[in-house]
Amino acid sequence: MTLAFSAPVTTSYTATPLSLQADQYRSTIADGAVAVDLRDALARSADGALMGAMALDVDDALELLAPDSPNRLRTATADARWVLVSDDGYDAEMLAWHLQARGVRGARFVVGGHTALRASRINGAVGDDVLGLFDTP
Repeated sequence: MTLAFSAPVTTSYTATPLSLQADQYRSTIADGAVAVDLRDALARSADGALMGAMALDVDDALELLAPDSPNRLRTATADARWVLVSDDGYDAEMLAWHLQARGVRGARFVVGGHTALRASRINGAVGDDVLGLFDTP
């Protein structure tokens, strides 16, 4: 799947790198970044869910994650830290560029995407706060 945008991407230098390697994924999430799974439902079903990630359709992600969008999520601010994951990393890279151009300096993508995470045996994590939802009295 390829993203198409109506405006050119222009951004200035930022000290925050645009990408992260698969082996940096867990520590980045532990430091407070939010994982965003951009794969479609079929890919998540076939290859496994990225536990703890917010699943968004790649075509809607820019509108939902950009702070200047009228349809943004409440957590979509200029200081938000997103870790974008697509199948192979290409769609996530393009989205990270566009988000950084819109002022979201914490937008990063995983090099190699979900394929690289799987090769590193990383499937995400479910925190205690989520597990508590399933406690029974």
